[in-house]
Amino acid sequence: QVQLVESGGGLVQAGGSLRVSCAASGSIFSINSMAWYRQAPGKQRELVATITSGGITNYADSVKGRFTISRDNAKNTVYLQMNSLKPEDTAVYYCNANSVRYMYWGQGTQVTVSS
Repeated sequence: QVQLVESGGGLVQAGGSLRVSCAASGSIFSINSMAWYRQAPGKQRELVATITSGGITNYADSVKGRFTISRDNAKNTVYLQMNSLKPEDTAVYYCNANSVRYMYWGQGTQVTVSS
């Protein structure tokens, strides 16, 4: 089992920055990749960014050039640095971890961008 705990969400004005964190614990040796998803009210959950155990990253087109996913292996933590935030970035942001057999989710953290 892997436990994921997000933190760092909040309210920010458009154009501002925010960093959310995801601390992993438990069977972290089994994790192959981690990711951030988000879900806005009335919309489906969507993939925002991924990072593999080797550090390869990938981003949704909507956040490319604005968001950066990174990981600190010593702290078992993954970060999502969000810059130039837009009102349409408002959503609950979820941390995700994938092993060969399972997918794990955090409880989510709210990010609200005011116009």
